[in-house]
Amino acid sequence: MAVPPHSVPIPVPTASAGWPATARLLLRPVREADLDAVTRLWTDPEVRRHLGGPVIAPVVRIRRRRVVGAPGVHAVTRAGDGVLVGLVTVEEGARNGETEISYQFLPEHWGHGYAREAVGAVVARLLEGTPCVVALTQEENDRSRRLLEALGFQHVESFVEWDARQVLYRLCR
Repeated sequence: MAVPPHSVPIPVPTASAGWPATARLLLRPVREADLDAVTRLWTDPEVRRHLGGPVIAPVVRIRRRRVVGAPGVHAVTRAGDGVLVGLVTVEEGARNGETEISYQFLPEHWGHGYAREAVGAVVARLLEGTPCVVALTQEENDRSRRLLEALGFQHVESFVEWDARQVLYRLCR
């Protein structure tokens, strides 16, 4: 969740090719048609407030070329109308060899339970094949911390990274 503002993460394959749909949401690979909404996730100051700030234009151009169909990057769309509400990303071996989950949702979709539903579904699927999942967020990001704690993640450690206090959470089977 906290990503340096100018980094270009390379997604890695996930443990399972398919992701579950929920009652309201479908998780699927990012498509060309999603690029405008995904770009908003990377550049919206409110979304990026706890993620190192908006991504600069040259990095956005690189990410746009890499994100379509990228393993581990899942568009979260509403099942009823296909509107993209956010992204959930899974990186195996990301932090100390553990599988890390991160997520971003567009502000107009905050407060509807979409993040909890989507992240919960992905974590449940991941825990079928890996013993633990970790997530990182800024200490100031109360919404993200509440989400992780509601899903059963436990606070493991706090530290400073990218000039901000970070909190590492872990959930094990």
